[in-house]
Amino acid sequence: MTEHTVRSFSADLEELSGDIARMGGLAEDMLSDAIQAIATRDSILADTVVSRDPQLDNLQVEVEKKILRLLALRQPLARDLRQTISALKIASELERIGDLAKNIAKRAKVIDQLEPASALKGVSRMGRLVGGQLKRVLDAYSALESEAAVKVRTRDEEVDEHYNALFRELLTYMMEDPRTISSCAHLLFVAKNLERIGDHCTNIAEEIHFLVTGETLANERPKVDALNSN
Repeated sequence: MTEHTVRSFSADLEELSGDIARMGGLAEDMLSDAIQAIATRDSILADTVVSRDPQLDNLQVEVEKKILRLLALRQPLARDLRQTISALKIASELERIGDLAKNIAKRAKVIDQLEPASALKGVSRMGRLVGGQLKRVLDAYSALESEAAVKVRTRDEEVDEHYNALFRELLTYMMEDPRTISSCAHLLFVAKNLERIGDHCTNIAEEIHFLVTGETLANERPKVDALNSN
């Protein structure tokens, strides 16, 4: 390629990274606000989270268009190809995180006053943990740090432990007081969505590791099923 073409291609890749950063920032804000809406039963804030989801979807569509154009016109190889394909996969993961944050926000509009306060605090703690995971993995992508990404992947087990503990707590409340069944069921869905966001953060972390090193991480991830745990 000519020097002009190389400079142009580098600019395209930088623009793509910027698009992913914008998607990540929007997904972070949506998740944070969704958890806040749950904690405070703020239906107005919940509505703002839901209203931002189309913006994230549109950003993903634009990223996909740019990537298809890059693949067709530039035909990247090696590291450049990995960067392009990784951006495509990470954009998809971020779009799914946005969907899950939207689903969490919707629960804020239907949770009533009967949920146990300690369970609500547990959901908030889990939300902060998962939000931290998302921030760390986005920072790892921005800095192209594979070690930081691997640490995010390792900490996913902590997210699972929080989910399993919260699952058992909510189940206990429902058995002890049938009046809490509706609220606790909604909180269970929130906790499950947070656990899934943690999984998407792990997927992004693995993609970052592959982008930087060209090597894939082992597929085994320690998972504990809340229904079957002792």
